[in-house]
Amino acid sequence: MSSENLEKRRSARLRTYAINQALARLEAEHPKFKPEQIVASICAYEEEGNIGGVLEKMPTSIDGKAYTTLVVVDGGDDRTAEIARSFPGVVVIEFPVNLGHGVALQVTYRYCIDHDVKYIVTLDADGQNDPAEIPQVLAPLLNDQADFVVASRRLGVDKTTDRFRKSGVFFFSFIMNRMTGARLTDTSTGYRGLRVTMMADVLDRLTQEQYQTAELLITCLKRGWRSAEVPTIWYPRHSGTTKKGKNWLFGFRYARVVFGTWWRER
Repeated sequence: MSSENLEKRRSARLRTYAINQALARLEAEHPKFKPEQIVASICAYEEEGNIGGVLEKMPTSIDGKAYTTLVVVDGGDDRTAEIARSFPGVVVIEFPVNLGHGVALQVTYRYCIDHDVKYIVTLDADGQNDPAEIPQVLAPLLNDQADFVVASRRLGVDKTTDRFRKSGVFFFSFIMNRMTGARLTDTSTGYRGLRVTMMADVLDRLTQEQYQTAELLITCLKRGWRSAEVPTIWYPRHSGTTKKGKNWLFGFRYARVVFGTWWRER
């Protein structure tokens, strides 16, 4: 076996070990816990300045239904996990090391599949998404009008000021629509509603440790799942700086995922 393959195998085993450690801690903190049929998932990496404000704004119910708030803390050295655990009813999966946003999302999806959850809504931990909009994001799922719901800042209001990022949202939406035949206005957002049966179909095809939004959306659309959009308000990050890197680097890496996933799923 080549040294490259050995390194990949080692990395995969370490990742599995870290995930199992996190899930074992969850079981110890919440023995025999069973989530509600709706899970709101927030993946967070060093967001101690933002996570509390996001959790304070979570709705008391969704369309009159109880739901579970799941915070997946992707390692880090700050108080993100501690703050999340201080909120009653919030369930925390805490990785002992940073594994990547895509891995945190994959663990969320697998957890929901394994625990018979029906719907997932994912939102960011940085304060850019308004939790009060969760019911409208999930409405097309609950009404059986879609399997994948995108919260679109272009249909709603984008209060951020980064023109490069706004141009990128338009550019990648155009490219991905041409690739998939969809008519979406915002294909780069992490604020979305997902049907768990759809996730069970596509999860094993997801490989990205970062920039998973494009991979997930293209894979779902190519496999025939229904998409819909709802307008949303997109706020500037409440505090701290983005973990996505400089605009040019983010754009390059995102484009690589877009074209790589399309080639795989074509």
